[in-house]
Amino acid sequence: MDVTLTKVHGSENDFFILDQTKLAHRLSEAELKQATQQVTDRKSGLAGGADGVLYVDDSSHPQVSGKMRVINADGSEASMCGNGIRTVARYLSEQKQQTDFKIETMYADLNVKQAADLAPEVKTFQAEISPVSFQATDLGMHVADLTELHHVKLPALSKSLFFTAVAVPNPHLISFVDHATLLGPELGRIAGYLNDGQNPYFPDGVNVSFVEVLGQNHIFVRTFERGVGFTNACGTGMSAASLIYVLEQGGDFEQLITVRNPGGMVKTLVHQTDTGYWMELIGNATFVGTATLSLDDLLAGNFSQTKFKVSDEQPAYQAFVNNLK
Repeated sequence: MDVTLTKVHGSENDFFILDQTKLAHRLSEAELKQATQQVTDRKSGLAGGADGVLYVDDSSHPQVSGKMRVINADGSEASMCGNGIRTVARYLSEQKQQTDFKIETMYADLNVKQAADLAPEVKTFQAEISPVSFQATDLGMHVADLTELHHVKLPALSKSLFFTAVAVPNPHLISFVDHATLLGPELGRIAGYLNDGQNPYFPDGVNVSFVEVLGQNHIFVRTFERGVGFTNACGTGMSAASLIYVLEQGGDFEQLITVRNPGGMVKTLVHQTDTGYWMELIGNATFVGTATLSLDDLLAGNFSQTKFKVSDEQPAYQAFVNNLK
């Protein structure tokens, strides 16, 4: 059986899309994990590896155009991926000739739609990021007897930093920092500890982001992702950071927020409703290239004979990023 993989990225947070509906038979759970670990390996994987694989499938939900599952590079499954869902939105948009529709994710059917290009020839999509929860049970958080964590010092992690925890729906720990701390070793130290599988606070791990305020409605987010490590960008992390920026740091509801990241830039909108909050994430959905290979080679990590056909989209994205500086 042959498998076609499309390499994509949102703010250089890169993935392979594998469309299960195009296969002679769907992959088993064990095959999903094995294929992901092989193809994403940064040393031996295909086309430089990736942060994960986005598995596309049909949805049984009414009025929903498709389903997305997110398997991280280590084989674990994420409940959502903000950068990934934009690329899946573009993929399904082109497959089904739709520009405004819903995608099924682990916990919610999320609205996505094509947006105005961020820059010439930089295809752009926007996605709903929800549900939002601050509850410790939804975060997998065990910090003393706290049911929520809002702008609190955690001496076990840092003597000086304040932390807020939010699930969107995957768990995020956010801290606003100065420029030196943003680029320094603390993020790796804290996030490494909280994702060691042994700490008492987040035993299942947590995404950790440091955020620097650059100006009004303008922030920089650097994220250590659970199951991945440092990434060029984390879509749900940038959405979570935008929400906490509005709630704690003077940002504005219903106003576009510019979010810089190591891989580029996105825009976010933070919305408040009678029942809570939700965000919109607007950014590139770039297709890097495609490859077709046998399932046996994919599962074995045998990519030596695989031809990867590079698209012409990356130069336009790189020009966009260069113009940000």
